[in-house]
Amino acid sequence: MNKAKRLLRNLILSAITCLVAVNISIFSQPVHSQEASTLTASQIPVGSEALREAESVLMAQGMESKPFTRYVAVLTQNEVVPTTPSSYAFGAAGAVLVGDRLIVRGDFSNLSSPLRDYATDPLNPPNPNVTSGAHIHRGEPTGNGPFQYALQVSPGESGLQGRLMGEYTLTSEQLQALSSGKLYVDIHTKQNRAGELRGILKPL
Repeated sequence: MNKAKRLLRNLILSAITCLVAVNISIFSQPVHSQEASTLTASQIPVGSEALREAESVLMAQGMESKPFTRYVAVLTQNEVVPTTPSSYAFGAAGAVLVGDRLIVRGDFSNLSSPLRDYATDPLNPPNPNVTSGAHIHRGEPTGNGPFQYALQVSPGESGLQGRLMGEYTLTSEQLQALSSGKLYVDIHTKQNRAGELRGILKPL
């Protein structure tokens, strides 16, 4: 009987050790590889909600019968390159692709400071298409790439959290980038002008 109890106890301890190791591995390391595509919206409640919103837009536009692909971008400071900022912020974006039409919805919270205001703190040289502190870029997972689209932002009262949205018609080059994990969402703040959150749009 004692032997059976010891065996059961060892099995339980092994299972707990494995779970702790997996959680540490997921949440303590930057995710720059294609392995991140195994993350699903259900693992990140914010991403799941954003994805449902994007799908509801699709249905409202009468396109639910057309084939579509779901994408999720988990936004963390660990994805920002070349330097990871000091931040406790988090967020996620859900997207649905129908043909060449991309519908994006998302949320962010706990920013270190309000979003960067490009009207008072413009790029050099200025880019009139950069109208908010949240963008979609095209580039490699380990590098920064050119700006593609500005996301519309509805900030909360404090300016440290808010909603993201956008609908875009992608070019063939952007479609190729999306399918190969080279379109990413990033958020720029006053404290972290070069980027505080970033996440690659990955298919579910």
